[in-house]
Amino acid sequence: MSSVSVARSTFATRSTRMTGLVRVALQRLSLVAVFLVLWWLAAQRVPAFILPGIGKTWDALRELVATGTFTEDLGITLYRVVSGFVLAALVGTPLGILLGANRRIGHYFEPVLSVLNTVSAAIWAIFALIWFGISNGTTIFVVFMEAMPLILTNVWQGSQSVNAEYVELARSFQMSRAKVMTKIYLPTVLPYFFSGARLAFGFGWRVSLVAETIGSSNGVGYRLRQAADLVQTDQVFAWTLTLIFLMVLLEYGILKPIENHLFRWKRRV
Repeated sequence: MSSVSVARSTFATRSTRMTGLVRVALQRLSLVAVFLVLWWLAAQRVPAFILPGIGKTWDALRELVATGTFTEDLGITLYRVVSGFVLAALVGTPLGILLGANRRIGHYFEPVLSVLNTVSAAIWAIFALIWFGISNGTTIFVVFMEAMPLILTNVWQGSQSVNAEYVELARSFQMSRAKVMTKIYLPTVLPYFFSGARLAFGFGWRVSLVAETIGSSNGVGYRLRQAADLVQTDQVFAWTLTLIFLMVLLEYGILKPIENHLFRWKRRV
């Protein structure tokens, strides 16, 4: 194939990809537009303390930003979520590989994982409040207990999909168990890890608000509880939209690009 043909093929591929990105962006913008229109129509028919309008919510957001504690509350909530999530990844990933690599151990501990997955975040928040009091540890613990089983479960499933022939071949070359884990199991479970991690991160945001509502004196959850107690619905909406924007930004601005970069080879297969 000539260099001109290769260049044309590359240009066509990039053009198709850009067209697809533009189409997706337009779809997302149209969805936002529909949401805003429905919100505006609904706000015309109910009192503002039940459903504030777009303008009133925007004014409330500007007031929150002007208070000076807005970025501090966002920062402390983000710190708690990320800390709990990182701890969950550090604990859940190796445990998931271990349980998947050793079927006997995995079968033995499977009921424990089922129990962890069914316990509500509110229950963990109550236990955390008893053990850690009103502190950062309360929210971090709740995020950890909700995110860790999700990551562990996905990594466990990924470990079970490892080709046994590869493991036997590695053992025939007398590779250590640590090398088998890092060279065979870890690359196989990475897609499963990212799938569980994105889900766990989303859950982490939600349960952090529950924990901060119950056992914290700052953070977004605490501010939401304050606004609800004072029937400041516009502030509740302002905080909620801020959180949604931040979650979407982290999801599509950080987590998704990292996943696409690590697994870009799949698009070439």
